[in-house]
Amino acid sequence: MVVVTLGSKADEQRIDDIVGESTKSYMLHYNFPPYSVGEVRRFLAPGRREIGHGALAERAISPVVPAEEFFPYTVRVVSEIMESNGSSSMATVCGASLSLMDAGVPVKTHVAGIAMGLVKEGDRYVVLSDIQGAEDHHGDMDFKVAGTADGITAFQLDIKIKGITLEIMEKALDQAKEGRMDILRIMNESIAQPRSDLSEFAPRITIIKIKQSKIGEVIGPGGKTIRNIIETTGAKIDIEDDGSVFIASSDAKASAEAERMIKALVEEPEIGQVYDGVVKRTANFGAFVEILPNTDGLLHISEIENRRIDRVEDVLRVGDRVKVKVIDIGEDGKIRLSRKVLLREGKKA
Repeated sequence: MVVVTLGSKADEQRIDDIVGESTKSYMLHYNFPPYSVGEVRRFLAPGRREIGHGALAERAISPVVPAEEFFPYTVRVVSEIMESNGSSSMATVCGASLSLMDAGVPVKTHVAGIAMGLVKEGDRYVVLSDIQGAEDHHGDMDFKVAGTADGITAFQLDIKIKGITLEIMEKALDQAKEGRMDILRIMNESIAQPRSDLSEFAPRITIIKIKQSKIGEVIGPGGKTIRNIIETTGAKIDIEDDGSVFIASSDAKASAEAERMIKALVEEPEIGQVYDGVVKRTANFGAFVEILPNTDGLLHISEIENRRIDRVEDVLRVGDRVKVKVIDIGEDGKIRLSRKVLLREGKKA
């Protein structure tokens, strides 16, 4: 039984080893419980067998897993061996390939695996396909070969005798290819391409790009701003150093709202654009209107009404919402606004 779980970038595996810290967005874990071979013993931490078989299957599937820029999910595949009397690592490869397609992960093609065996006495030998437990135990070779219809993606060879010739290896590879093709045909009859839609329970991930200089504004002091967006929408948000923002939520509305809030934080004013602003303070010469988060512009007293007014407060007060149009942005970044232009155009201001 193979299960695929999709997560956001925050779910990546973090690795701290001798070469430094890194992350892993695709992983395959293999479990071989005692009951799968009729034994009764304690469940302990993964052993050499579990780690090795999982690594082999992970390596076999890896070439068909989509790159992060095309599928920005963390993908975890877990193989639970329910019963074993053959190559459970190759069964894991086949099950993982089927499960990934069923989950809607856009893998390039199916990957299948088969374990080859050998019985050799003197100059006589027989290459066995899809060996069972007894053939593995008493035989002279365990040769696991996994791959697609186009070629091999991973293999592993255990030999128990001396004298494995090139002829034997050629025959084993040819026989393994024949078996793999047969398995791939059966797998394609079950599911030939990835599902068009992800599960309703999988998060929908949206990627937007912001300027690196704006990352701090989205995060906010002590992470206050981004926490507020997460709490308000319920979406998961991850920001990369290059300005890539990953928004994950199983609720499309929540994802869209989080995207809107982030874009509002990093949006830059444009000349000719109309904004629904808020009056932050007034002065004798005009009002300062916040048109974007942390971005104010000057609405000069002469640009408030079509007629002459003596005091700003006769029309606008602090806290009033007002529609304004950007009419100029100076070299120093100062923004000039107009309400009068909108009134002339017949727009409510």
